[in-house]
Amino acid sequence: MKRSAGILLHRSHREVLLGHMGGPFYAKKDDGAWSIPKGEYEPDETPEAAARREFAEELGLPVPDGALVPLGEVKQSGGKLVTIWALEADLDPAQVVPGTFSMEWPPRSGKTQEFPELDRVAWFSLDEARTKLFKSQHAFLDRLTALA
Repeated sequence: MKRSAGILLHRSHREVLLGHMGGPFYAKKDDGAWSIPKGEYEPDETPEAAARREFAEELGLPVPDGALVPLGEVKQSGGKLVTIWALEADLDPAQVVPGTFSMEWPPRSGKTQEFPELDRVAWFSLDEARTKLFKSQHAFLDRLTALA
């Protein structure tokens, strides 16, 4: 089973920081194409270590200081188990320097192109986040709200 871990930054339980998925598949999508910064990890890495590493890789910034609050796990429709922590902190999206990934594009062209993992990062109110975020991650918004 694939596992993924990440950190949901929030400001006073009222706004959350989300990233728009980079690459050609999401280029023309907005609603439902944003994610909590996260990524996959191997069995020899702890979920928290992976969440911290992925945050730094995807945003190009260190994890802000503060206590990570577990928001638990969600099994996505594809079977991946996602573990998320909440962290109350501020971050300027203009400072983000996203990591990149390579893929063959266009399909079957034999050409490899590099794309940003996240092509946009923004703060959203919880209501806006429900529209922007992948549906499989909505449970983490519910859990964050329950902490307030």
